[in-house]
Amino acid sequence: LRLHHSGRYHCQARSRFLLQWEETSSPVTVEVQGVPVSGVSLAAEPPTGQVAVGDPLVLLCSVATGTGPLSFSWHRQGSATPLATGPRYKLLAVQQRDSGHYHCRATNGGTAANSSSLGVTVLGERDPRASGAP
Repeated sequence: LRLHHSGRYHCQARSRFLLQWEETSSPVTVEVQGVPVSGVSLAAEPPTGQVAVGDPLVLLCSVATGTGPLSFSWHRQGSATPLATGPRYKLLAVQQRDSGHYHCRATNGGTAANSSSLGVTVLGERDPRASGAP
């Protein structure tokens, strides 16, 4: 069920035999209740949150409970202004300035919840020998 399924419903029955009849039940109001968003968690690839300059970093946000539609936003250092939206935040080539604490926020339009913070550490320049470069 979704929230938009709330409304008034009734049942109607018809006979197709010799004695034709039609009956309609009394209407019933159905109200679908939304489940508040909770259990927002944040995962990182790599899992430690430590990456070398120039390497990619992917942050993933998930929700344990909550009816949708869900929307996600990404925040750094406690800023209210989102860096991005969606359940996935990808930095293709991290720089030193990307170090810091990140969290995601999930909302269903009625309730919102934040993940715990994840510290991201960007380590010095990537060693070209590690990637097989001469």
